[in-house]
Amino acid sequence: MDKQLNEGKLQNEVNKNEEVMSNFNEFKSFLQGKVEMGEKLGMGEEQLAKAAEKVAGFLAENQSPKNSEERLLQELWKVGTEEEKHNLAHMLVKFVQ
Repeated sequence: MDKQLNEGKLQNEVNKNEEVMSNFNEFKSFLQGKVEMGEKLGMGEEQLAKAAEKVAGFLAENQSPKNSEERLLQELWKVGTEEEKHNLAHMLVKFVQ
């Protein structure tokens, strides 16, 4: 039930920001805003990466890429091991910091 609730929240956030997902620079700004919000809430890099990992997993499974950059991220996510996905999540957080 908790997983379904979290996925529902993610889907609502993605739906509200559909136009953000169509342009990579806007997507990057959106992600940067979310990371900044997490930092203000006291989240460290590991917590931010774990949150990014959940969102990336959800997007990879439930959303079609809207641009070539998102397609690349989705394909990397699909072929990565759990450790590689975790590292990619860390890189995404660092990318927008």
